[in-house]
Amino acid sequence: MTVEASEKIRLATPADVPAVRAVTDAAYRPSIERIGLVPAPMGADHAADVAADRVHVTGSGAVIGVLVLVPHDDHLLLESVAVHPDAAGRGVGRRLLAHVEAHARSLGLPEIRLYTHVLMGENQKLYARHGYELVERRADGVYDRFHYRKRPAG
Repeated sequence: MTVEASEKIRLATPADVPAVRAVTDAAYRPSIERIGLVPAPMGADHAADVAADRVHVTGSGAVIGVLVLVPHDDHLLLESVAVHPDAAGRGVGRRLLAHVEAHARSLGLPEIRLYTHVLMGENQKLYARHGYELVERRADGVYDRFHYRKRPAG
């Protein structure tokens, strides 16, 4: 899979649902053994999220990156970010995170929130590098998570 910096990030359509599921599963599957649970995004209702205009995708031809963004009155929740493993290391995640900030600004929302499992150290480092501030550690059902926030620039 090749990645071009000019690839657009767009709202997913119903036709994208199988690709959204495939990218999400491929990106999150390696976490199952580490955290001992199926990551929540793998069990999401992708069709409902697409129908609610919560899913943004990127990739020319095949979808290689997926965002699930849930607007609230006072923040934008980055519920899931997934990059297909074949596209890892090519800047897709960085572009997706930049899109989250732009989307929050376009909605007039002052804050982005996200969470990651406490055993996902690489995610914690990634979010810190991108300016996300650790807010708390909290159990959400069976998931032990670190919650982060960021105020988008501009």
